[in-house]
Amino acid sequence: MNCDQYREAISGDPSFDGGAGHLSECSSCQAYRGEMIALDEKILRALSLSVPELKMPELPEVETSNVVALHSRRRFSPPTWFAMAATVVVAALIGIRFVGVDEQTLAAEVLAHLDGEPGALVVTDVAVSDERFRSVVPARIASMDRSAGLITYAQSCEINGRDVPHLVIQGEHGPITILLMPEEKIANALPLEGDTVHGVILPVGSGSIAIIGAREERLELIEERVLKSVTWST
Repeated sequence: MNCDQYREAISGDPSFDGGAGHLSECSSCQAYRGEMIALDEKILRALSLSVPELKMPELPEVETSNVVALHSRRRFSPPTWFAMAATVVVAALIGIRFVGVDEQTLAAEVLAHLDGEPGALVVTDVAVSDERFRSVVPARIASMDRSAGLITYAQSCEINGRDVPHLVIQGEHGPITILLMPEEKIANALPLEGDTVHGVILPVGSGSIAIIGAREERLELIEERVLKSVTWST
């Protein structure tokens, strides 16, 4: 064992005694070993120090009969703090909506909803019943005729925290999804691009309508028919 090997071994474990033969012939390594043992003992003493428990001093009782209450600094009760915090959150959400961030969130949620409801995209020539259609698109939301196409799916779904009518009509290249969102007002049309689909969210009065189909589908004529068939109730 040479000096480098011995020092590497004892640096990792100061109690190492496998180099006794080398140590008996090397005064330099003997000194190095003494330094390492002393350092190890110093570290052990530092780790074994006992720290006394922190105790707060006892405060003398204060006579309050002659203390004048200060009113210059207003204090709020917990309910008041919660109300103030809620106001800040609401203001922040309103601010987000006005700067348009909510529109991108809406587009992302629409595409995610399609991925989560693949059973709606079935190729079929069987239309939903009038009763089913009216239950999903009630008069309080909108009036809609069925001229947009063969409606083969109708379901009330949640988009952006609101219940909206989710409809499917049959296109030339497969099912086309229509989401009626009367409370989601947007400034301009929002294009939608998925892995295998494309579409758009169109501003319609105080709300919007999403139309999504296969990439091969020409949606312009569908958009025109849908817009003509829908009238918001409010």
